[in-house]
Amino acid sequence: MTTLASGTDTLTRDALTVLQPGFAGTSAPDWLLRRLGEGLASVGLFGRNIASPEQLAALTAQLRAERDDVLVAIDEEGGDVTRLEVRTGSSFPGNHALGAVDDTDLTRQVAFELGRRLAACGVDFNWAPSADVNSNPGNPVIGVRSFGADPDLVARHTAAYVGGLQAAGVAACTKHFPGHGDTAVDSHLAMPRIAVDPAVLAERELAPFRAAIAAGSRAVMSAHILVPALDPEHPATLSRRILTDLLRGELGYDGLIVTDGMEMRAIAGTYGIEHGSVLAVAAGADAICVGGGLADDETVRRLRDALVAAVRSGDLPEERLADAAQRVRALARWTASAAASADRSSALTDIGLVAARRALRRTANAPFTPLTDAPYVAALTPVANIAVGDETPWGVAAELARLLPGTETGSFAGEDAGHAALIAAGERRIVAVVRDEHRHPWMTAALDTLLAARPDTVVVEMGVPQAPPRGALHLATHGAARVCGRAAAEVIAGA
Repeated sequence: MTTLASGTDTLTRDALTVLQPGFAGTSAPDWLLRRLGEGLASVGLFGRNIASPEQLAALTAQLRAERDDVLVAIDEEGGDVTRLEVRTGSSFPGNHALGAVDDTDLTRQVAFELGRRLAACGVDFNWAPSADVNSNPGNPVIGVRSFGADPDLVARHTAAYVGGLQAAGVAACTKHFPGHGDTAVDSHLAMPRIAVDPAVLAERELAPFRAAIAAGSRAVMSAHILVPALDPEHPATLSRRILTDLLRGELGYDGLIVTDGMEMRAIAGTYGIEHGSVLAVAAGADAICVGGGLADDETVRRLRDALVAAVRSGDLPEERLADAAQRVRALARWTASAAASADRSSALTDIGLVAARRALRRTANAPFTPLTDAPYVAALTPVANIAVGDETPWGVAAELARLLPGTETGSFAGEDAGHAALIAAGERRIVAVVRDEHRHPWMTAALDTLLAARPDTVVVEMGVPQAPPRGALHLATHGAARVCGRAAAEVIAGA
């Protein structure tokens, strides 16, 4: 049953209610349970909080024993960005693979099964899907997290994903409004800028969000990006013109508005998280996401106190904070109702692998004979972006080793990567695995070296397939999820 600490005033409770903090560890710390008793209404989970489905279910039960209506949120996109399977790789391909198949029924089924697994573990709010149109192929942070570069395709699959996830009783959070696809900077590191005119924004960036709103997305996440055509001064997360006038007013959205992580450098390095959080709520945000990096009680206290002080000083209208808190509570009521009515009886346990197989694109200049001897897998490994992280395994080596025992692998990067891979491989057949070759000149040079010396090399592209296909066999998986690696390995080994 929900409990609130005696003596905690309404203003302080509302300030806690709009926070969505993270924490360290696989069980809830005492400070988090205490804050739930004082009015905290949401908790965000990351890979560090998850060891197994059983452990996750025990954790969410622990949280709900303290507050039965707590929103338990997670950053689970499937594909490259996974928290449920952070140490093994995802059982579901990501958005780019689903966009490559372009079957909205399949996208809905994948989202439903992902939602069913989240709900079974007690998670009822997912910071997904990404509705960004990947119009800039050099984008360093979106890439395979996007359904594609065509606004109509992204729109229809965003709507399908929202529908599938919410049919499982899990609230969708469509992101990153008003669209992070046409950026060349990662907002984890600095402030991106999209310099296009309003007509382009309306036709390209906003189309998937209109579709998500029409599909009933219960939440929308703001982007830490500057869009001068909409607001020349403030990034979207802090912009009343974007969150209130555009999203609420012009697009007619009435659900929860959540910020992207406030400790990201685009906000923290420019405004600071306390001032940034006040500005975000004043602009129209209802929930402050923090905890990907700052995951402690002191952060919660600082943000709570900043919001309370802003109300008392007149910098933040009390009615705006109260409205934000009420929207959080309304979403909690929806998740309780959705959980009670969702039909999760039909598990689609293999749907992720089905989707990964269908997404595979195969190019060969001559008939390819599957490998029968164990190859050497040379992973040409770029630095992972912060959203993906570097703790989730990727590639085809593990799946090839299952099919072709004795398979060995190595990771290579930099200007000498090709030569180093040739030496390591010896006489074995080489399978070169890349991720966004078009974004990394050293990777292109390494493939040049490998293919010049060993033209029978198999190339597997696990990022956005923009570079021309080459090699004895070229496989584009449209993502680096574990199931994408398995689908590629099956072709290589003829399984």
